[in-house]
Amino acid sequence: MVESIRMSVYRSELEKAAREFPQAPGVYLFRDRFDRVIYVGKARNLRKRVTQYFHPSRRGAADRKVRAMLDVARHIEYHTVRSEAEAILLEGKLIKDYRPRYNVSFRDDKRFLLVKTNLREPFPRFQITRLRKDDGCRYFGPFASSGALRTTINWMKKVFGLRSCSPLVPGERDYKHCLDRIIKNCCAPCLGTVTQEEYRRRVEAACAFLEGKSRETADEIRKKMEEAAARLDFERAAELRNLWEDLQQTIRPVKRFLRAYEPAIDPGRDLQELAAALGLPAPPQLMECFDISNISTLHKVASMVAFEDGKPARGSYRRYRIRTVAGQDDFASIAEAVSRRYRRVLDEGMRPPDLIVIDGGAGQLSSARRELLALGLGDVPIIGLAKENEEIYRPDQPLPLQLPKDSGAIRLLQRLRDEAHRFANAYHQLLLRQRVRESVLDDCPGISRNRKRLLLQRFGSVERLRKASVDEIAEVKGIGRKLAEAVSRYLAGDLQPVSGALEENRTSS
Repeated sequence: MVESIRMSVYRSELEKAAREFPQAPGVYLFRDRFDRVIYVGKARNLRKRVTQYFHPSRRGAADRKVRAMLDVARHIEYHTVRSEAEAILLEGKLIKDYRPRYNVSFRDDKRFLLVKTNLREPFPRFQITRLRKDDGCRYFGPFASSGALRTTINWMKKVFGLRSCSPLVPGERDYKHCLDRIIKNCCAPCLGTVTQEEYRRRVEAACAFLEGKSRETADEIRKKMEEAAARLDFERAAELRNLWEDLQQTIRPVKRFLRAYEPAIDPGRDLQELAAALGLPAPPQLMECFDISNISTLHKVASMVAFEDGKPARGSYRRYRIRTVAGQDDFASIAEAVSRRYRRVLDEGMRPPDLIVIDGGAGQLSSARRELLALGLGDVPIIGLAKENEEIYRPDQPLPLQLPKDSGAIRLLQRLRDEAHRFANAYHQLLLRQRVRESVLDDCPGISRNRKRLLLQRFGSVERLRKASVDEIAEVKGIGRKLAEAVSRYLAGDLQPVSGALEENRTSS
């Protein structure tokens, strides 16, 4: 009985600690009474994942291993990272270091995938490997998703015309056994179609892409995806969307966890450091950050996220569709979002933030501050955070401020900026998915939402409906002969409404 009471106390303390975890990606570690690590796990949302261990319904359904682990656990800690991919990498690193008794995955010698190229070869190739050697080759990675990496490498070889064959110097004999040139997946150095210098430039461009330094190609994929969605070619748009997501997952920078990992977050300490660095009279209890997702002119959106006491206040997040800006203009888009946000703050008598953060450099900061001055909020502190070197731009200061990379102040600003970026991109993706889901039938005369659903249930896709005969369309419940003729003519390219079909629509609804 005494032991049972002790276990209840320990679990209660662990549950209380878990509820204080941040809602951020990272890893968590359970320790026993000897402070040994007994389990390492990863999470996209630390608080949500770890508190699930202590939920009554989950605890009862847990397997014996999890129940045994909770019985011996006495402490729990967490370490935050910037993305889910980094969480996977850190989880694998810690499991190999500690070899916890309740972990199964990652305890073997299997490693994450790397990409290797030997630039000393006459015609370098890109190879996937798991072991990093001191052999003078250039390595990229590690990569958390093997599927996304393999898709990216195959696409990269095709776009840059890189060879896949194994000979050190490919010749005409190798060409006879290769189809890559025929299907336009290779520039065929074996036939001398490119010089060694030209081929090396292709390899260097591919290296820059893998390092995330050249995003033009990935952005071009996204542009083609949006163009396909705009012309209602949804199958092609979906293919390009999947490819774009794999490319983004591969080229997104991730941290290599070699020896140390980031300590647990202390929001109070970070706020004090930030106030001291910016010369604020007190730690900024309420911070608001703006970001623009402006990859194409199809959708231009902005996000505003809020941190209270150094933690996300999700109930205060706002998102905006940019209305007044033509083309891609980050300065004007930031100005519109800031103006709309703080005009409403003034109209509704809300509390202004203690600090405004703009994702961008001096230009974005100047545009935002101009709107604040016009609204009479020139006294509200505002800064710009530029991504490339994490430089902090301040009004009336000619030179940017650059804090140490390991300072709590810059890490706090990075968390705020990254959350705004995530929220803006999520809204952009939502609008794009809604566009992809739109059907050409939405504009078809006489077709209501219910009739569109019935037609798609019957034929499966707009393409099959386009090939169907008028008689087959008329067999669908609620679709008469005249309306079927109207649908067939519309899908064949006649965009004019048919009066008979509209009349039938009115009388049969």
